[in-house]
Amino acid sequence: MASQGGLTRRRGAGGGAVTSPAGDDEPTSSRVTSPVPRQYPDRSPETAYESSENGHKIAYDPRDISESAERSKQPKLTLMEEVLLLGLKDKQGYLSFWNDNISYALRGCIVIELAFRGRVSMQNDSSRRRFPLSDRIIEVIDDTLTGEVLLDEALKMMKSSEKMSVSSWIDLMSGESTWNLMKIGYQLKQVRERLAKGLVDKGILRTEKRNFLLFDMATHPVVDSAAKDEIRKRVRNVCSNRTVVLPPSQFLPAELDFRMLRTVSMVCAAYAANVLENALVTMSHEARERAFAQVDELLAEYSQWPFAKRAGGQQGIGANIGQVIADEVGKNPDKELQLEVVAACLSVFTRLDSLL
Repeated sequence: MASQGGLTRRRGAGGGAVTSPAGDDEPTSSRVTSPVPRQYPDRSPETAYESSENGHKIAYDPRDISESAERSKQPKLTLMEEVLLLGLKDKQGYLSFWNDNISYALRGCIVIELAFRGRVSMQNDSSRRRFPLSDRIIEVIDDTLTGEVLLDEALKMMKSSEKMSVSSWIDLMSGESTWNLMKIGYQLKQVRERLAKGLVDKGILRTEKRNFLLFDMATHPVVDSAAKDEIRKRVRNVCSNRTVVLPPSQFLPAELDFRMLRTVSMVCAAYAANVLENALVTMSHEARERAFAQVDELLAEYSQWPFAKRAGGQQGIGANIGQVIADEVGKNPDKELQLEVVAACLSVFTRLDSLL
């Protein structure tokens, strides 16, 4: 009863008696006035639009709109997903058990992808040139979410943490610095599995359960072979053609900035991850050797900043790559600090075997 009385008092608080509709002075206890809420102007961002069909308002999250706009400007697959696809066995749907390099290379691809998308850049400090590329400090310049889970997780971590160098971030996200218990929270976990699940969502892979000796393991066979074929073709194009031409596709749109540099970065990352050979299996032994020599040269030239001048590989492979990339850089002079991050990540890849 006490609670009921309290509820009644709260309902009637601030209200007075009102006259009956007949106009007499007898108060009507069943009808009370309520204080009129003060109207404040709505300064919040618009989060609804009116449907043209029935006039009803439909709510939305503004972040969803920005993420969908972001996706429309970017290739269907991230650098990490392309490298992972090259490493996956088509029918079996798993990576080689003996590949220790791919996890580290994938973390480097995360930093490269964030740089290409304009989220991180090298800190604009003239004294940075005293340090090696990989030891220079990077910073977040745009914390807008990308819509890619791993990229957004890394971006939030970089935004909320102290500024660190390129090599430090790759080390921490890979778990290479787990001896430091203060830094263990920076490790990005289950990156390969999460990338594979993202490719399942994009319709490139499917999920199956396979029995390996005493335990079951999720595998991800390729469903959309066209996606992987396009990546392989692009790799062979860069590694064997004298003149490299990159036809536009959903995986490399014509309007995308840095198309050639992005492709070269993917090839170098695949080389560092020990999965490049999977794209070259149709080539002869001699052609594969020339391809590896070409990628060695590319990695040496684009792991420094400014990028080295290039007149084609020793075998005349990719004679136009240097000029195309120079044109791409020239069209985007305001993005040089972002490209410096790309070069720094590639410089980490050059010494990957000694790091692991």
